[in-house]
Amino acid sequence: MTAGPGRGPARKPGDGEPSAVAPARLRRLSRWLVEGLREDLVTLYAESRATPPGDPYRRPSSQNFLNRLTSDMRRPGFAMVIAETESLRGCAFGFPVGGDGSWWRDFDGALPRGIEQLTASGNVFAFTAILIRPGPQDRELARRVQERLLTHHQSSLGATLVDRADRPTLAALRSWGWLDIGELRRPAGATTFRALVLPFGERTTARLEGLVTMPGDGGDGGPSGV
Repeated sequence: MTAGPGRGPARKPGDGEPSAVAPARLRRLSRWLVEGLREDLVTLYAESRATPPGDPYRRPSSQNFLNRLTSDMRRPGFAMVIAETESLRGCAFGFPVGGDGSWWRDFDGALPRGIEQLTASGNVFAFTAILIRPGPQDRELARRVQERLLTHHQSSLGATLVDRADRPTLAALRSWGWLDIGELRRPAGATTFRALVLPFGERTTARLEGLVTMPGDGGDGGPSGV
């Protein structure tokens, strides 16, 4: 997942747009429309995930990204929101987390009680990818697309997994308001992921205060994106 700046998850989509630049339009896509946008999505993926100089992390290929998208599109409740001006500026997609808690399988330690309760009540949405083209408004744009998906699914918590070696993505997500709550392995033993959540709304934010794991606390050894 690729991230951009996004603060204040309790704000409403569209608030705080700079007046000097026309805000990007947000649009939710059906599976059929996503199929017709694959080429543009691959371009956005490449541009939003440019590797910083000296970064040793090897990001998944565009084909891996498309394979993941194809797999997610088959999931119940799959949804994608895109942001566009004269071109595609960003997107986010994912699916609702099942109330049985299986999405959190192999979490290291006890899952925080508040997150367990929100999962059981069907209020958690899993973000598979957040792609934002770099620019002066990328933080605000990330906030808007994230909130649009959460609002559409009436979810009060976003959740995502990031390879703990992907430090730029972790840093971006944390700057967008995501909280690092620990790690898990999926599939078991293959890759260690950091688990992050995005509270949506004042009540959920207050309920989950104190969950954030700062760099070094959870063993990722680096800063804290998707």
